[in-house]
Amino acid sequence: MSELTGWDGFYVIVGTAAGALIGLQFVVMTLIAEHPPLRAAEAGAAFATPTIVHFSAVLLLSALLHAPWQSLNVVAGIWGLVGIIGIAYSAVVAHRVHRQTTYKPEFGDWLFYVVIPMVIYATLALSALAASSFPNETLFAVGGVALMLLFVGTHNAWDSVAYHVLVSRRKPDKAEH
Repeated sequence: MSELTGWDGFYVIVGTAAGALIGLQFVVMTLIAEHPPLRAAEAGAAFATPTIVHFSAVLLLSALLHAPWQSLNVVAGIWGLVGIIGIAYSAVVAHRVHRQTTYKPEFGDWLFYVVIPMVIYATLALSALAASSFPNETLFAVGGVALMLLFVGTHNAWDSVAYHVLVSRRKPDKAEH
């Protein structure tokens, strides 16, 4: 299909980055697992798992859009479904962030773990509806979605690592006793 021809290199780069970042996230989680904080599973479901889901969505989109589809409508239907699932998952994440008691989320946490992903997945779902009328524009929208999920996942991964290294593992100073 001619609409996707020029996107091969883009999705190879983005998909490779997503796959590599998934692997790095597993390495970090393995290192942190030696001394897990209290209620780590509860916080992990709220903060770590969404990062892997976003990276996995980028990997899935990269594979979908790199496949030799006969029609853009078929792949648009699949990416629309991914968008709808992503919206539902963002609602689940919002519930988990609110429910967990390990960490009190700040505005930036709500923004990067709930609001921005929900907007990104909504963009993906809505772009599927416009694919047959505006194929080139929707491909740019899907490319933007893939990049934004990669950036949000990278931000969230860094945020989690920084929290574990700088906050949860910090030894109290003598002056703090």
